[in-house]
This record gives sequence, structure tokens and C-alpha cells, in this order.
Amino acid sequence: TMLLQFLEQFEMCEKYALEQVRQERGHPQLQLQAMIGFLTRAGLTVEELDHLNIIHVTGTKGKGSTCAFTEQILRSYGFRTGFYSSPHLVQVRERIRINGQPIGKDLFTKYFWQVYGRLEETKDAHGGTMPAYFRFLTILAFHVFLQEKVDLAVIEVGIGGAYDLFKINPHTAVSSCACGHRAPWVCGISSLGIDHTQILGDTIELIAWQKGGIFKTGVPAFTVRQPETAMAVLSDRAQEIKCPLRVCPELEDYQLECGSLHLGLAGQHQHSNASLALQLTYTWLQRRCFPDFTSTSVGFFGVTPAAAFKPSPIMVKGLADTEWPGRNQSLKHGAVTYFLDGAHTRRSMLACVNWFRETATQHERNASGPVCRVLLFNATGERDSAAMLKLLVPCHFDFAVFCPNITEAIASCNADQQNFNVSVENMLTRCLDNERSWRLHNSPEDCEDPQFLIKASLPLVTEKKTDTLVFPCILSALQWITQGRDSVLAHTDVLPVKPSVMAKAAPLREATEIHILITGSLHLVGGVLKHLDLNSSK
Repeated sequence: TMLLQFLEQFEMCEKYALEQVRQERGHPQLQLQAMIGFLTRAGLTVEELDHLNIIHVTGTKGKGSTCAFTEQILRSYGFRTGFYSSPHLVQVRERIRINGQPIGKDLFTKYFWQVYGRLEETKDAHGGTMPAYFRFLTILAFHVFLQEKVDLAVIEVGIGGAYDLFKINPHTAVSSCACGHRAPWVCGISSLGIDHTQILGDTIELIAWQKGGIFKTGVPAFTVRQPETAMAVLSDRAQEIKCPLRVCPELEDYQLECGSLHLGLAGQHQHSNASLALQLTYTWLQRRCFPDFTSTSVGFFGVTPAAAFKPSPIMVKGLADTEWPGRNQSLKHGAVTYFLDGAHTRRSMLACVNWFRETATQHERNASGPVCRVLLFNATGERDSAAMLKLLVPCHFDFAVFCPNITEAIASCNADQQNFNVSVENMLTRCLDNERSWRLHNSPEDCEDPQFLIKASLPLVTEKKTDTLVFPCILSALQWITQGRDSVLAHTDVLPVKPSVMAKAAPLREATEIHILITGSLHLVGGVLKHLDLNSSK
């Protein structure tokens, strides 16, 4: 209970940490000094982090999937892997993985108190300062990886690159490793796009400059193909920092004896992530296993094409075995099939739509009767909900359902899935705005203001003439959509809704199958998985 309370307090402070990041954008030395100070107080040194043999990945979209491919391949070679990523879907422990699995509760508790205790003991001597949520988890991850003696650590950047929370080398601010390692083995950049504009900037060029901050002098770096202007910025950054940067080939260009590579992650957009992972693992293996290996790009600092080599059988198997929940994931529970993807930008939503239309169509061909399509959507922060919803219209949903990222209306002790930076009222207002945008995209003439049907401090549902509904939590939305046809949800208490709302669900009860696309927010996807996969909440 105390641990949950501390995590809650940390996350409540995160909005102040983000504001601090914005303020420190032009003063990277402040972040360097702060992170070094926290590491020292936690009993860690930069020299120790050099033993983690880090692979460092940034990008706007696909960096988590790239890391998942990379970690799986190297684990398949027999290496003991550490993997740090964000955000988590259900449990905060998911962010810190050993050999592909989130660390257990006992280990998490043990190492949490070790790090927290050292920081707390030294707090008074340092003006009462304590690291905020994300920075604390980063320090905790480093501590865990060192204590568990991993052979390598795959590190996913939090948001930026140039001014990311991981830049801690006190000697060279530009060429220092943003993940804490002064000389990582290899770095990668996945697909770039517009996101986190308040911190990174509002143009692709500014964002590319930020992401290029992970480049290190003489350390090989790889990127997927980027928009022309973004690639130009990355090229300039690479030459400035004296970093050999190579552009990954298409996945289809890799040499196989027969057939094509099969990926454990669905979606055409995963091909570039897999290619990046192949280049990262190949280079890491060369540098780790063959110390005298010399890259053909050494001595040339700029952009060159990366060679499409012949993947080893272990690499091929690693790509096929990769799992990364909440990204192009399908779960079939009897008559109900869930399609989960945490897309939250326009570009990622387009990829999600392409994946869903293809995958859902295949499922519908195998159905023995009519199928009802439902959209469950939420978006938060500065996301352009209207633009994402417009992309979803061609999927021809029978119902569009909206809810905040609240797992259930009854207060829960699960602090892992609480967002303390936004009030419930604001979250519900955002849902109503999303519903209004959907209706405008579908029927512009029918857009009068919604009225809550149930007068309470937390309204249970709103009703419209069109087939759209707003629920106060994820559980109530899932219960209405599935209509008791998913046995996994049978253990939950059914939340009350008005008879008129239940009457609207007739098509759901009559359909042979129900197909639900859950998208717009990774936090929404995580909240759904909490209810669908009971083991994930333990």
C-alpha cells in the first residue's frame, strides 16, 4: 500500500516535471547536473552504467516495437536482456523487463525501496529535491539492470533525444549518450512525425533535431527512411557530431533462402521497425562478439545506405516470436474479438486503420453470420482527436463509443493506471468533444449539444440520436458493448444504464460476432487489457 501511495505521489508531480523539461530545453547542462546528482545519491555512477552495453532507440512512432524486436532477437541468442520502455499498459513494472518479462512484484518492491531509501536519506542535504516519476523510474531501471547483471540493455527514449532525461555525461553535452551510457554500442531512430510539440517543437525539422540528439561521436546509428526535410536535419546532426548514420533497407531487401520474413507484430508499418531492429542487433553482435570488427562507414560521418545482409536463423525466429501488447493486437474471446492499437497520432492512426480494415475483413469472412463493428475511442493531451476520428470513418462502425481512461467508476487502488494530471470532469468533457467530432464527420446536420441522461456527480452514459454513446469508465463501456457475451467480463459487477440505452444494444445481441477496435490512447488500451487479461493485473 505504501508503494502504491509513493507511485501515486510521483505521478501527481509529473506535470511539474514536464514543465521543468520545457523550461530546461535551452539549458541541457541543468538536466545533466540534475540526473548525475540523483544517480550519485542513488549509489550509481556513470562508469557503472558503461557495463550495461546499451542499445538506444528514439523516434516518434515504432520505437517501442523496434526495441521489442531487438530485445527478442538478442534474447534468442542466449543473452540476458534488460529492456526499459514507456508508458506501461497495466502495471508500472512493465517498463522494466528482464529477459522479456516485467520484473516481479517482489523484485520491484525490493529495488524500489533500495533506490528510494538512498534518495530520501540524502534529500535534506540537497534542498529537499527528489526525482519526479519518469526520472525515478529511469534510475530504478538502471539499478535493476546492474543488480540483475544483464548482458545488455535496450533503452527506449522517453520523449526527446537532445534534452531527454537520460543525458548524464558531465564531459560532453552534445555527444554524451542520452540513455546514460557515454559510449553505447549502437543507436536507432524509428519513424519521425509530429508529437509532443510543446516539448519537441511543432515542425518535423525541429523534432528531427531533437531526436538526433542521441547521436554519439563514432558510434554507429541507423534510421528508417524519413521525410526529406527530416532526413536532411539528421544528416546535418550526424556530420556535426561525427556520427556514422546509415539508412535501413526495406525489409523485403534482406536475403533469405526461401520465402519472406514473418513478423510477430502485425501491420505493414512494422516492416521498417523490423529492418531497424535487424541492423541494430547485427551491429551490436559484431561489436560485442568481434571486437576487431570495423564498420565500412567508420571515417565517414554522414548518411549512407545500410547493407541488406542475410539474417541468421536466430534473427528470423526472433522477429517471428516478438510480442508487444497493445500494438496491432487481436484477442478473440468467443463471439467477441478485440482489436487493440494504441495509435495516438494522425500517422499512426492511418497505419492502425489499414491494419484493422485488413485484419477485421479476414475475420468477417470466417464469421457464420452478421458482424457488428464497434469503435471504442479516447484521446488525451494535445492529440488531434478530430483528425484521428476522420481517418476512422471509412471503417464503417455500427457504434462509436467514447470513455475516459478510467478503468472503472468505483475508486480502485490501482495507482498504476491513474492520470493525476487531469480531472474527471475534464476527461468527460474531452469524451463529449470526441463524440461531437465523430458525429460531425458522419452527419454534419445532426450535431446538437448532448444531454446527460443520469443526474449524478459521475454520469453513467449519454445518449444521442445517432449510434454514439459516452460512458464514464472503460468497464461500463466494455459491459455495454459485449452484452454479456465475453465470459472474461462475467466476474465484474454490471454497472446500471437506462433501459433506453440497453435497447440501443439490440444489434450487438443479435450479431453473430462483435468486433471492437480500441484505439486513440495507449492508456485506454491498457485499461481494457486490465479487464481482459486478469493475469496482467496481478
